[in-house]
Amino acid sequence: MRIGITCYPTYGGSGVVATELGKALARRGHEIHFIAYAPPQRLTHVTEHIYFHEVRVNTYPLFEYPPYSLALTSKMIDVVKHEQLDLLHVHYAIPHATSAVLARQILACEGIHIPVVTTLHGTDITLVGQDPSFAPVVTHAINASDGVTAVSDYLRRETHGHFEVEREIEVIPNFVDTDRFTRQQKGHFKQAIAPNGEKLLIHVSNFREVKRAGDVVHVFHRLHEGGLNGNGPGVKLLLVGDGPDRPAAEALARELGVYGDVRFLGKQEPIEEILSVADVFLMPSGSETFGLAALEAMSCGVPVVSSDIGGLPELNVHGETGFLCPLADIDCLTDATHRILTDSTLHERMAKAARQRAVEQFDIDRIVPQYEGFYQQMIDRVENADPAPVGGCA
Repeated sequence: MRIGITCYPTYGGSGVVATELGKALARRGHEIHFIAYAPPQRLTHVTEHIYFHEVRVNTYPLFEYPPYSLALTSKMIDVVKHEQLDLLHVHYAIPHATSAVLARQILACEGIHIPVVTTLHGTDITLVGQDPSFAPVVTHAINASDGVTAVSDYLRRETHGHFEVEREIEVIPNFVDTDRFTRQQKGHFKQAIAPNGEKLLIHVSNFREVKRAGDVVHVFHRLHEGGLNGNGPGVKLLLVGDGPDRPAAEALARELGVYGDVRFLGKQEPIEEILSVADVFLMPSGSETFGLAALEAMSCGVPVVSSDIGGLPELNVHGETGFLCPLADIDCLTDATHRILTDSTLHERMAKAARQRAVEQFDIDRIVPQYEGFYQQMIDRVENADPAPVGGCA
């Protein structure tokens, strides 16, 4: 198949999933065309069967804001026509799905009928999409897509609960390359970060308010003050990623007097090398439709302590792969993390269970074929359908 993929290329879950999916499909022999305003974060180099098409937005004095969605529509039309694509797969409802639906309508006027698959990832439904100024557009984009998928059952339920969606939504969960994300021997790296054998907590995010990085610092402070740094090997915190809440997290660490044992590492690739030295992964998010960063940690054999909201209970099994805590419950998050760090038997059991769950339920080779099957269903449906009259055609 020749597949066009559009995603946000920035550091974040939806872009990571879209890029890794495209790379996996290319390895399976499909021709993948990324259409975006910049190369996706994890598309480090273009390889066989992978192509990148940049969306350029021209600026005119008339436009106060550059019309990216229309530029994206035009680029989609161009790539579909000249690369003879079989399907467009867009990640995130707005503006990607709306642009794809419009491109499909314009192409239909030229006798080209291409299916549009939309994957919902989270804030396009739980936050942005529920803004009254966007809700009608999101609803139309979902209903007008040929096929819709969601990364968790929680997100599927949220979509049906908040929008007048008239179609089925297929749940295809996020995935991880368990061959890549596996525990690696990084003795020199760990020695540099924890020279005295300290336990290592890790948090990975884009440092938006919803990720609650401040809660991570508060948990670390309590562990730090509670004896782990005065009795035993001690504990250190690694914060990976960047975003608007990073300065506040840094200020909080200074205020609480733990900054010397906190390392702000910024955006890092390959992240699996850092996950391989961690002892516990912290994810106290206020909204999380799946929790891709937690899955990558689990694949590296790292137990997860997370909030119990959204799709996280579908991923992190309480008492098996880690612990779930009520939102903003610092006491629970601290106690759960302390238990894992101080009980070597519990840590070993949870680390093993986390890795096993990642391999058995979310391995890339289990999930990608589900997308392939879904694509083929959409292509067959469009090919076998009687072309409906398209309004607005000259």
